[in-house]
Amino acid sequence: MFCQRAWRAASPRSRVWARARCHRAALDLRGIFPPVATPFTPQEDLDYRKLEQNVLKYARIPFTGLVVQGSNGEYPLLSEEERVEVVRRVRLALPRDKLVMAGSGCESTRATLQLTEKMAAVGADAVLVVTPSYYKGKMDSRALVQHYTRVADGSPVPVVLYSVPANTGLELPLDAVVHLSQHPNILGVKDSGGDITRIGLIVHRTKEQGFQVLAGSAGFLMAAHCVGAVGGVCALANVLGAQVCQLQQLCESGRWEEARVLQQRLIQPNTAVTRKLGVPGLKLAMDWFGYHGGACRSPLTPLTDAQVQELRRDFSAGGWL
Repeated sequence: MFCQRAWRAASPRSRVWARARCHRAALDLRGIFPPVATPFTPQEDLDYRKLEQNVLKYARIPFTGLVVQGSNGEYPLLSEEERVEVVRRVRLALPRDKLVMAGSGCESTRATLQLTEKMAAVGADAVLVVTPSYYKGKMDSRALVQHYTRVADGSPVPVVLYSVPANTGLELPLDAVVHLSQHPNILGVKDSGGDITRIGLIVHRTKEQGFQVLAGSAGFLMAAHCVGAVGGVCALANVLGAQVCQLQQLCESGRWEEARVLQQRLIQPNTAVTRKLGVPGLKLAMDWFGYHGGACRSPLTPLTDAQVQELRRDFSAGGWL
């Protein structure tokens, strides 16, 4: 009701801001989001049947929602049309009570806005916008604040910032995050850097804004909760979804000793499917655990025999295989 009154009372110029405040108030990111993988056929075409089968399995796990076309979805290797179609298919297959957060980041602000509008049109509840990084030497706080502000001003759905320095070579500066947290259509940040001090500072310095911080990995999910994060976008949840959700629930309920034990068991397999072996390792592990992972699109290559054995050891060490 407040949102409706705010919208009717607002001038046309300010309606985007009223709409944005309603979005922030309505969308709760607490919980776990797996950044879903993109299955391909042997010819490297998108395999929508296998994608939908994965989504139906994920719908039975207590995820808050799915991130679609994040780094683990191989989005840099897909065309714009493919990226949008993947999001459309996921939204159709996923129950409406689960959120779809769609990756819409591009190198230019204009392209990001255009893709954001397309993602919203096919049903995305929010967009995850990675830092533009090709001209990383010029991507200072001023440039990034301008970029994200323009995207958030024009986006029909809430925006989540995405800092993933391992892939982009660029960390979204803390002062830029704090500044952007004041924008009513910027809902939160996914921080994949793993710096718990930084995550704690973001939470502390944005606490008056209702800003939501998501850990970008299951490897530091418990630590991030300790300093105020509300959940995580975790690659490992594609494989061990119920277990990552259990860790989230233990942290939320303050059962820290049980959380510590589970967190320690998850670190080694998490490292295997992220920093060590990446998306090819993640997709092979998905195959082992009953999901459709399969091959990556070129130029990503399959694991070597030695890497396959290493991956198996990493999952066996914690009793997962």
